[in-house]
Amino acid sequence: MSEALLEMIVLQLPSPSKAQRYRVENLYTGPMDDEVAESIRTCNSSGPLMLYVSKMVPTTDKGRFYAFGRVFSGTVRTGQKVRIMGSNYVFGEKGDLFIKNIQRTVLMMGRFVESVEDIPAGNTVGLVGVDQYLVKSGTISDSENAHPLRNMKFSVSPVVRIAVEPKNPSELPKLVEGLKRLMKSDQMVQCSFDESGEHIIAGAGELHLEICLKDLRDEYCVGIEIITSEPVVTYRETVSELSTQVCLAKSPNKHNRLYMTSEPMPEGLSEAIDNNEINDKQETKARAKVLNEKFGWDQTEARKLWCFGPDGTGPNILLDTTKAVQYLNEIKDSVGAAFSWATKEGVMCEENMRAVRFNLVDVTLHTDSIHRGGSQIVPTARSCFYAAYLTAAPRLMEPIYLVEIQCPENAIGGVYATLSRKRGHVFSEEQRPGTPIYNIKAYLPVNESFGFTSDLRAATSGQAFPQCVFDHWQIMNWDPCESGSRTYDIVMNIRKRKGLKEELPDLSRYLDKL
Repeated sequence: MSEALLEMIVLQLPSPSKAQRYRVENLYTGPMDDEVAESIRTCNSSGPLMLYVSKMVPTTDKGRFYAFGRVFSGTVRTGQKVRIMGSNYVFGEKGDLFIKNIQRTVLMMGRFVESVEDIPAGNTVGLVGVDQYLVKSGTISDSENAHPLRNMKFSVSPVVRIAVEPKNPSELPKLVEGLKRLMKSDQMVQCSFDESGEHIIAGAGELHLEICLKDLRDEYCVGIEIITSEPVVTYRETVSELSTQVCLAKSPNKHNRLYMTSEPMPEGLSEAIDNNEINDKQETKARAKVLNEKFGWDQTEARKLWCFGPDGTGPNILLDTTKAVQYLNEIKDSVGAAFSWATKEGVMCEENMRAVRFNLVDVTLHTDSIHRGGSQIVPTARSCFYAAYLTAAPRLMEPIYLVEIQCPENAIGGVYATLSRKRGHVFSEEQRPGTPIYNIKAYLPVNESFGFTSDLRAATSGQAFPQCVFDHWQIMNWDPCESGSRTYDIVMNIRKRKGLKEELPDLSRYLDKL
């Protein structure tokens, strides 16, 4: 396998000097005609340094990592003073930026590490001494005019979660340290601390989580007994129709009023935001043109897109549809903060919202700026978002795997039987030309995927080989507010797990009377 792979890399992949000519547009976030972009394009080893760190590799020293990456331009040297830009760095700002020296540059070859003086453009490199400034990935440069390189996008997302705790409570600090190191070494994993006191690991699937737990036990938390919960699937909250009414929320001092509605986004728009085809960095007119042509939005409305959420990049949109409102720009940041908060912790069960468009219909503000500060606007806007969400037929979205199964003809019956038991449905079945093997493609809800592999092997006497990869989010058609429905039970279980109140939130709690 290793020889075949190496041979294909040598024969098929273009060299860095060729590849970077057409890749620079996808790699670099700055202008395409500046000195840095030109240096990346020509793979110039004497130009300004541009290095992207893509992975943290654990070292033999406990708790330290090599920052593994690739030099796209310039030459990286031992002892060189560089600017370390983290994944949240914004050009021109000081957040997530460190200016430090590189302690050592090393070549990483399989299990061995060789120290070298310098490494020119086009090569991969391991850096010592920058691991404490980067979480997972980032850009390293020696030029003050350099914009960061784009972050990596994954075709999968962490939709399966598991809670971990140490058997002996006194070993909790060691576990927390181990989780930090696990998060550093694996780009995909997300580790978080839940309000209910649980430490959560989120991964792409059952197998991915198994590997993470093995690494945690064998490498990062040696000698600690870890107790794990059953895997849990994350859901998304969405809406299925336009709000039945315009929702009003008054600020605590009763001097400011916000009016909003919500509605579902056009099909494909949330995926376009996920794939970075539409984002907050785009020029307003260009973005409005795409929204108008591809998704049928009105040009003037699309130009008044305020922000994306959660975290400024998520697949929910806040739109300003107001007409001639005074002081509106002064509350923009406060409403944006409330929008990010509301979309991160939805009203149903505090899961992220997805594919929801909120329209700010009208605003009445006090003339004195002291009476419309953040403390008045943020809670008001959040209540208004929640009310608008609840009046627009709320629904849950569940993650769906694309399953590819390879099996001989006599095992097809077992495959169909297992999939139908697990709420899966087949959309493609093809025979491989010249072989008795069939390729079956199906969609399978992630919630039903636990134990799917072993069930399939049992049903087909081990002749079927499944491969699961996260594909899309799908709306569940049951109403989560209707007692006894399938999604109602899911919402109740999530609320119980998160330590929230047993009953569903009531609309009157967020809605004010006119």
